[in-house]
Amino acid sequence: MKRQGEYVQNLSGDLSFKSFKPANLPPTPSIVIDDDMLKGLSEASRLLGKLDAKSSDIPNKELYISMYIRKEALLSSQIEGTQATLDDIFDPHIEENINLDVTDVINYIKASNYANELLEELPISNRFLKKVHEVLVAGIRGDDKNPGEFRRSQNWIGPQGSTLKNANFIPPNISDMIESMSSLEEFIHYNENTENLLKIALTHYQFETIHPFLDGNGRIGRLLINLMLKEYNILIHDTLYISCFFKRNRIEYYDRLMDVRLKGHYEQWIKFFLQGIIESAINSIECIDALVFLHKKHYNLIHSSIKGTKSTVISVFNILHTQPIIDIGDTAKKINKAYNTTASAVNRLVELGILKQYDSKARNRVFVYEDYLSILREGTEL
Repeated sequence: MKRQGEYVQNLSGDLSFKSFKPANLPPTPSIVIDDDMLKGLSEASRLLGKLDAKSSDIPNKELYISMYIRKEALLSSQIEGTQATLDDIFDPHIEENINLDVTDVINYIKASNYANELLEELPISNRFLKKVHEVLVAGIRGDDKNPGEFRRSQNWIGPQGSTLKNANFIPPNISDMIESMSSLEEFIHYNENTENLLKIALTHYQFETIHPFLDGNGRIGRLLINLMLKEYNILIHDTLYISCFFKRNRIEYYDRLMDVRLKGHYEQWIKFFLQGIIESAINSIECIDALVFLHKKHYNLIHSSIKGTKSTVISVFNILHTQPIIDIGDTAKKINKAYNTTASAVNRLVELGILKQYDSKARNRVFVYEDYLSILREGTEL
């Protein structure tokens, strides 16, 4: 068997096809850690430590973390072709305007939150991944996609309309898939000789190659990166959105994965992955700094500009950090104030330039915290 694995013949005659059976991890021969990789590992570790420290120190960190989870959910879904935007996700009338693209992202957010809760009681395992997958595709893909179960039929990767005959890549057949996932589970927990960031890089490649589900493999595979960062105590908080890097470098992302399958170039994939960690950590740190600065600036503006009682204005302002697009009726319910009292507070924020009217409607007006949203929007444009 080659370092990366081998192609296996399945069936015969007109039905015949070759599926890829990946070699178990860690690779043999072992990963060559040259100076470039060592430098990447060191810089990635340093920046993740800096990001975690910064995440722990920010006030109301739960608000920022919820924003980051939503952004990662959107970016990861966009890689798969989802045509939703950040504005769609924050639409206060989302229940009325919901569509399949938006549902994809909402389900990812639910799956991510569920996975973090599950991590408190269950280690990352095949059972764990199946439970998360069930939430990810619940209600949107149909029973034919086996929510919460590994696939029981052959899948393949290729353009829409492709078949087993002309697919770009055919993952392992069912028996090889089950064997490979069992081996991957062992690698995640018991291979102590591999540096943790290398394990995460290799695990992501291996999972994407095995493709154990009929749908949602890419999103589960990218979610697995953040979950392993937490399980290995590298990051405490969900403040890394590596899907931004993968989306920006989508072609190279897929090419690097395929290059390992074809030529066994694990080292090149790992270096690409580490560059993704580095750039993503830098982006996350800059985003936190920008959001915290904006919060302080506008909080001080409210206190210096409004004389007398300002508690309702502050309550609305705080809501904006979890829901940067609002309408008055829904906001009034959230802060437990009368409609007119809330409308008055919203108008004060508009006068201060903090809020802008999102549309030209006279009734059911929607307002946006544009300065805040523009920071989060970076990288999410279609």
